[in-house]
Formats: sequence, C-alpha cells, structure tokens
Amino acid sequence: MTNTRDLVDRLKAHDQSAVADLSESYGSKIYQLAFRYLKNREDAEEVAQDVLLKVYQKIDAFRGDAALSSWIYRITFNAAMSRLREFRQNLPNAPEKALDDEGLQPVKREVVDWSPLADEAVLRSEMRKTLVHALKDMPILYRAPVLLRDVQGLSTEEASAILHVKEQTLKSRLHRGRLMLREHLSDFSGGLSLH
Repeated sequence: MTNTRDLVDRLKAHDQSAVADLSESYGSKIYQLAFRYLKNREDAEEVAQDVLLKVYQKIDAFRGDAALSSWIYRITFNAAMSRLREFRQNLPNAPEKALDDEGLQPVKREVVDWSPLADEAVLRSEMRKTLVHALKDMPILYRAPVLLRDVQGLSTEEASAILHVKEQTLKSRLHRGRLMLREHLSDFSGGLSLH
C-alpha cells in the first residue's frame, strides 16, 4: 500500500499515476462502504468512481486533521446518502425501488452471499433474513454506527469522523445498536455466530 503522505502530495501535484494508486489503495473499500448503504452493485460502482474523482479534485481541501481514509469514507458516506435522496426524489411511487419510512435504505436489497457451510445452510439463511430485517428496522441513528464499525470494520475514530459525532456518542449508539441486534438474533445464539 502506498505511503499516505506521499499519495496526498502526489495527488495535490496532480500526478496522474497517483489516481491509480488511490484507486488501488481505497477503491474496494469505497465500493464496499457504498454497497452497504445502497445495496445495489451498479449504484455502488458509480458512487465509488464519483468518490475517487471527487477525492482527486478536492484533495486541496484535505487538511490532514484526520486520517486520509476517514476523509475518504466521509465523502463516500455523503455520496451514498445523496444517491439515496435522489432515489426518493426520482422514484417516489415505484414499488421496486421503494424506500423505507426513514427514506435512507432501498427496500429491495441484494444480500451479499456469505458462502454458508452445507450443514448450516438453512440456519444461516434464516439468520441472514433476520439480520437484514433487524438492520432495516433499526433507526439510522444506531444502524449507521453498527454498519461502519461491525460490518465495514472501521475504527471508532474513523466512524465518528464520518458521522460527525464525538467518539463517546458513537460508542453509546453502537452499544445500543448491538443490543437491538442481539435481541433480534437471540434465537440463533446457540447455533451460529455472526462472523
């Protein structure tokens, strides 16, 4: 992986090869984060490309107060939320693209294949459905920290920067979100783990 300081300097100097290094270093994580919110591969790919372009165009705005990855993930989060708002404005009556009550997640979801083990396929399928419904029903206030920390694997610092909240606030919301999920998934506690 490219040295972050060197990458930022090269991007600020408009070095075209830095764009390839940016994409190699962050492209897949940007896509994964966008996909977690959009639940659509094409939209996530478009957002990922838009984010890479925006990072290149706006690199002079990066002050270095937080990690480059945090800044990039914040841009990704904002781009994904913007795309979801577009869905709501452009497709308010289309049932196949309908949005939930909060207008923050598409109801039609592509669930990532978790490659279930043969002897646990049925249990894993049921748990997956329960988890998707639990996340869908969870208020965004608690869902976002759970997705960023537990699904995306970001640090507390990175997640709090993306959500523009203090780390203690993020930890509190994350704890509450995990308790909500635990309650929904309690039927599976004896047979299968989440990871």
